Amino acid sequence: MYREITIQEALKQQNALLIDVRSEEEFNRATIPGAVNIPLFNNEERAEIGTVYHQEGPEPARRLGLKLVAPKLPAKIDSIDKISNGQKLIVFCWRGGLRSQFMASILDTMGYSVSRIVGGYKAYRHYVNEYFNREELTQKAVVLHGLTGVGKTEALLGLAQRGLPALDLEGLARHSGSVYGKIGLPPSPSQQAFESELVCFFNAVGEKGLFIVECESRRVGNLILPPPLLKSMEKGYKVLLYTSLENRVKRIREVYTKGPGENIPQLQEATRSLEKRLGRARVEELNSLLSKRDFDSVFTYLLSKYYDPLYRYPDGPSPEYDLSVDTKDMEKAVQELTCFIQNLPEYEHTDLGRYSQWKSAKN
Repeated sequence: MYREITIQEALKQQNALLIDVRSEEEFNRATIPGAVNIPLFNNEERAEIGTVYHQEGPEPARRLGLKLVAPKLPAKIDSIDKISNGQKLIVFCWRGGLRSQFMASILDTMGYSVSRIVGGYKAYRHYVNEYFNREELTQKAVVLHGLTGVGKTEALLGLAQRGLPALDLEGLARHSGSVYGKIGLPPSPSQQAFESELVCFFNAVGEKGLFIVECESRRVGNLILPPPLLKSMEKGYKVLLYTSLENRVKRIREVYTKGPGENIPQLQEATRSLEKRLGRARVEELNSLLSKRDFDSVFTYLLSKYYDPLYRYPDGPSPEYDLSVDTKDMEKAVQELTCFIQNLPEYEHTDLGRYSQWKSAKN
């Protein structure tokens, strides 16, 4: 007989495979991080069953569901056989209803060690909401500040490669934050999926640990940062990154022209969105320069005339920050950041072993 477990118990399980039996549409919208989708019914079948349920009642809907799923059960079991690799199975649906009950029973009959999450994905959403239902996080933030192009994301990824708990909000959001933020990037996740990834990260770090993050506003693209995360960032250690305008322009060019045709049509379209701020004539001039591949002139203008006055960060060392780092040599900068972080009192409380395991499993 399969076991029924809470979402808290499920998240603590080692060597377990999470199986989301909801439809592809439900799964793509958001799921428990790490879960695989073995849908009991596809999108169309789910809609058909729902129509029968509302028009004729639960019994005809259940019979239709059985008729639709029965021929496909061997293929579904074969799919699970191929990916289970001896792991325990944890099954869930939307609210812990008939879909997960049915699949858990079948898998139990086939000899698998199976558990089913009470309350399903809805219980997980309640867990995530409760996690962020606080004034601020218990973890301490190390926040990277600096003008556009100083290499905040590059530094963050460099720290992550050294095994430090770096939270790449722009990477999770698939949006680099600027007007050019979506160029060359896949669609952003849903708000629910974004929040789920954040909770997994903080659980891996530990309640009293620290994390490194780039300074962000309330929104990253269309996604909203949870208030307690913003509060912790406001109260965290402040690190200023700086370098010359020439180096910043070079970094911006390398990031945003890396694509087919150097992304010129996308860059021009994004630049048009600045028309209200820069004026039509200026935007047309910038787009003309882009068409001529004069990227340095465009990015130099945007940095010095638009982004720098907007963010107003110092362009050199400042006593207002806990640490100031020149990013001209990024490898050297990452080393300096690493030494600073490892000497912070919260560092010893960071669960680096658990974080490393979570990161390895995620990758």
